Amino acid sequence: MKTPMGLADLGSRAMGLLDAETAHHLTIRMLKAGFGPKVNIDTPRLAIDVAGISFPNPLGLAAGFDKNAETPDAALDMGFGFVEVGAVTPRPQAGNPRPRVFRLRADAGVINRYGFNNEGLEAVAARLKSRARAGIVGVNLGANKDSEDRAEDYVKGVRALAGLVDFFTVNISSPNTPRLRALQSKASLEELMRRVQAARDEAATGTPVFLKIAPDLADEDKADIADVARAMKLDALIISNTTISRAPNLRSAEAAQAGGLSGRPLFAMSTALLREFYGVVGKDIPLIGVGGVASARDAYEKILAGASLVQLYTALVYAGPGLPSQILKELPSFLDADGFAQIGDAVGAGTV
Repeated sequence: MKTPMGLADLGSRAMGLLDAETAHHLTIRMLKAGFGPKVNIDTPRLAIDVAGISFPNPLGLAAGFDKNAETPDAALDMGFGFVEVGAVTPRPQAGNPRPRVFRLRADAGVINRYGFNNEGLEAVAARLKSRARAGIVGVNLGANKDSEDRAEDYVKGVRALAGLVDFFTVNISSPNTPRLRALQSKASLEELMRRVQAARDEAATGTPVFLKIAPDLADEDKADIADVARAMKLDALIISNTTISRAPNLRSAEAAQAGGLSGRPLFAMSTALLREFYGVVGKDIPLIGVGGVASARDAYEKILAGASLVQLYTALVYAGPGLPSQILKELPSFLDADGFAQIGDAVGAGTV
């Protein structure tokens, strides 16, 4: 499959001349107009069942790229086995003032402080209703910045999008909404997930609920999250969101910007956390690895560390829309090298 030159050229050249947010909006517009790649890679060895869903391959597009569910089908056409739209909040909100996203070119990273900017549940629901429903699409749920009952915001998300998505992700780990990460504490998390699961059981029986956690966790927080995940039988954990930490070896001038850091600088931290959680929950709770994935080798390392599925986003900024198909074409060679017949055989194999 040959990537259309219009999108590829803009992605690698002209897009780099624009500020990051403008380039992102233009990319969404081009995908909506049909200028994205359309691939059809036969990958039976990469198929895997997770949380009751049969994924054609383990590579997903992470939340944040398509906040308003404008291009999920175009993203699936790029080769992704699944797409996560959002984050979406009950009411539309503008997010934080611009500029709020910064490329760290020298570090292959991005810092964003968007603040859950999105068009709200009504707009997202309308777009999802218009889909032909071919391909796996989930939604990342968030809470409005000024909400007095943030748990209720997630409940509203489940109710509004019931029957329109294949999974719900509860995002309490964005660093750009004040006090949101406090919901990761044990008591708050138990109440939140109890209410979300009850709403799911009422409005969308059988739809999996995933939980996305932060990489910046104290040991006590990790233990609490693992305890809640097992006790409440969560369908999966997504590890991890962006980090507020800054490694001293970052070279980009924008490294001092406030916000969540993603991309290559997050890879080691998020993969270590993934491996740690796999050591605690094993195969009892599926794990989804995200953070710094930019190649087939990166994706495979996440899988060896315990990820049943893998997501990426930031790498598209630098590698362009042909990256998903490249990863999928190369992944089988890693299975061959280690003697695995199926991708599921490799999950957690690097932790023993």
